[in-house]
Amino acid sequence: MIPGNSHWQRVFSPKTTGVIRAVAQQIVNCPFVGTTKRLYLQGKVYELMALQLQGTELQGSRAAKTPGENLQIDTLKPDTVAQLHQASAIVRSRLENPPSQTELAREIGMCERSLRRGFKQLFGMTIVAYLTQQRLQQAEQTLREGDCTVTEVANQVGYAHLGHFAAAFKKHFGITPSQCMAGKRTSGGRVAV
Repeated sequence: MIPGNSHWQRVFSPKTTGVIRAVAQQIVNCPFVGTTKRLYLQGKVYELMALQLQGTELQGSRAAKTPGENLQIDTLKPDTVAQLHQASAIVRSRLENPPSQTELAREIGMCERSLRRGFKQLFGMTIVAYLTQQRLQQAEQTLREGDCTVTEVANQVGYAHLGHFAAAFKKHFGITPSQCMAGKRTSGGRVAV
């Protein structure tokens, strides 16, 4: 942004990778409708932003390195990215009774170690953290609809113990499940109605 200095352009225009192209394609080919589509697209936009920011950080790191240093960047093959997105879809579709990591790896045709590593690299979190995030997002949506009790919602998203569910929900959203049902705003500013 300094006249005569074009470095800022490189920092804010990271290279488009195969992973970024895959996420953009998933946005274009969204398989959902209605509220689910909106949530899916919001998540994909955040994922795209995270990938762009990651690219910016990597470019910044590369610029800060001395010429003799190597910056190792792990890239995922498009087939691997597709398998990992398949794994995330399986996790989302089976929130109440998710497969073990071994079963998930077998279902998508990948070894467990590659699944764990690739999942963390692509989504920025472990499979367990992703499962928790998806469960809580689904729980918030269901609570806002107001058709179920807190206990029913907890069971629907795979929490057998109501106390564990309530604690995780409050930690994630900043309000209790009951407050969410009552329409209180979450810490992110959304109205939980």
